[in-house]
Amino acid sequence: MNISQQSIQALQQQRLLLQLEYQAEKEAYRQQTESIGMGRKVKRGDAWWPVRYQKSYYNSLNQLAVEVMRTSDSDIEHNFEFGRPVMFFVADGDTTKKGLAVRYFNFTGVVSYVDGDRMVVTVPDKAPLIDLQSADNLGVQLSFDETSYRLMTEALDRAIRGKGRLGYLRDLFYSKSQKAETLTFQPMHFPYLNATQEEAVNQVLRAKDVAIVHGPPGTGKTTTLVEAIRETLMRESQVLVCAQSNMAVDWISEKLVDRGINVLRIGNPTRVNDKMLSFTYERRFEAHPDYPQLWALRKAIRELRSRRKRGDEHYHQKLESLRSRATELEIRINGELFCEARVIACTLVGAANRLLDGQKYSTLFIDEAAQALEAACWIPMRRVGRVVLAGDHCQLPPTVKSIAALKAGLGTTLMERIVETHPEAVTLLKIQYRMNEDIMRFSSNYFYDGQVESAPEVRFRGILDLDTPMEWIDTSELAELSDDEELTFKEEFVGESYGRINKAEGLLTMHVLQQYFERISKQRLLDERIDVGVISPYRAQVQYLRRLLQKSAFFKPFRRLVSVNTVDGFQGQERDVIVISLVRSNDEGQIGFLRDLRRMNVAITRARMKVIILGNRATLTRHPFYRQLWGYITQLKDNNDEERLNDVTGNSTDNDHDDGTAV
Repeated sequence: MNISQQSIQALQQQRLLLQLEYQAEKEAYRQQTESIGMGRKVKRGDAWWPVRYQKSYYNSLNQLAVEVMRTSDSDIEHNFEFGRPVMFFVADGDTTKKGLAVRYFNFTGVVSYVDGDRMVVTVPDKAPLIDLQSADNLGVQLSFDETSYRLMTEALDRAIRGKGRLGYLRDLFYSKSQKAETLTFQPMHFPYLNATQEEAVNQVLRAKDVAIVHGPPGTGKTTTLVEAIRETLMRESQVLVCAQSNMAVDWISEKLVDRGINVLRIGNPTRVNDKMLSFTYERRFEAHPDYPQLWALRKAIRELRSRRKRGDEHYHQKLESLRSRATELEIRINGELFCEARVIACTLVGAANRLLDGQKYSTLFIDEAAQALEAACWIPMRRVGRVVLAGDHCQLPPTVKSIAALKAGLGTTLMERIVETHPEAVTLLKIQYRMNEDIMRFSSNYFYDGQVESAPEVRFRGILDLDTPMEWIDTSELAELSDDEELTFKEEFVGESYGRINKAEGLLTMHVLQQYFERISKQRLLDERIDVGVISPYRAQVQYLRRLLQKSAFFKPFRRLVSVNTVDGFQGQERDVIVISLVRSNDEGQIGFLRDLRRMNVAITRARMKVIILGNRATLTRHPFYRQLWGYITQLKDNNDEERLNDVTGNSTDNDHDDGTAV
């Protein structure tokens, strides 16, 4: 079997697995819609109910838009963002009951943007606006996303049939024997980058086919990627920059704009502010000097349609004349906007937008590539000559709901595949600027073969003198010592697909954090704005911890400094202190998706100075990773106790903080 046949067969397998995932997600959505009460959907952030209809209008892209306002539960984080499909509904009765009467409107809208409690949804021209406007108990909920699956399937089909450059890249990515081609030139020097960042930028510039920037936590991946894009633009007129999520696209776009690069963002940002909106296609389109003329033509077309008279023999002639002038003007504005831009930025799925039809680019940059399904990466690939992937496959993977598809390899990303087949195309960034050395060392040794080191300026960073940077509070020991029958520290199961909760561990988490705050002092916390992330892998535990935080009088002055979220919610972020509630506590040693060690890597490496883990050692250390983590933290504590003793007795110590402790 030749290389082409192998790669085609592999992509056909991907297509089958994608169909499995499609069926699994569609079935999960159907069951959720039928069985979960509307109150639960609201709490999960998948629905707003009730909402108030504000207004409707045609936006600058000539789409009918409806604006609604959320009127309750405004403190609940939601999952609505640009591009996600939604359905409007009317609900009557008690939201906590599964039998709540819910009537859905017979059309699907798409989120245009969300700003606080305000959401704008684009809807079909024939949407019943009067019914929406007059509806009592109106709500909006996320709908099943057919479009993304269709676009990914079409992208795989194109890659399977691909000839020319697309076919070449397909075969290259699946072949170990075929080497990625590179240019040869003397390395360029960038005084504001470290050695491995500089090497990564040079690797990107040399690559004819593919390059990978592997960025462990805190190593300045975004800084490196921005510099690589900037240097590429010295050689090319325009590049395409994509990422899996809107948030990741926003982040890289903002950094590029800060460097003075003209970015055209296809789609709307997750954070609606003037800076972010200023480089969106929609805002630029509205700001074009010819836009008022185009708006007038579109208005004239709508009025002509609404006032059409029977027997008007000139109707079609007038309509075609107006349409022709509007199309000509739209093409001209569109052409000017794309000509001015140096970077076109969008999500991977957004790369299928009709605005990009006919566009070709020499280079595609995919940020956070390790979080994207391979099929999604093939969507923009048809438009480019070479691809640069940046991310870290030792952090959060793509979400796959079908266990069968996951086991068969759907979770293996394109980045992971290329790392395996073409290690020569990979540059590992090796110096991190975020964490205390003791926090970084475990992650470095376990996930990155000990190659990641701490920059001198962060190596010994900490909050309190002689504080151990990592602690593990073993709840199994506390359960044995407690006389309170309520404090069993055992996990409970909360509802289907909602997850697990450990209330005693939640209470202890808040107590431990309060004790640590008292050691630091209120004034110092506020003056230095020491920020804290409380993380749990389970959403039910996150919501329980948020309620405890809201009810606590002690934490009231620090509300802006403490955020509580899942591991996924903290991806890409950092805090001075990270507290992790692991929840799992059972006699069988079952730890569920805590077996995905990449999540723990993300959780631990969010911290700059301190990590506090709460978990049942007896349950968790049956897994070798948690056994090694417990051993590492115990060794740190012993070393720290020895240092304190030496300080008290006046003895010197030969311990060298630069020595790496093997995991």
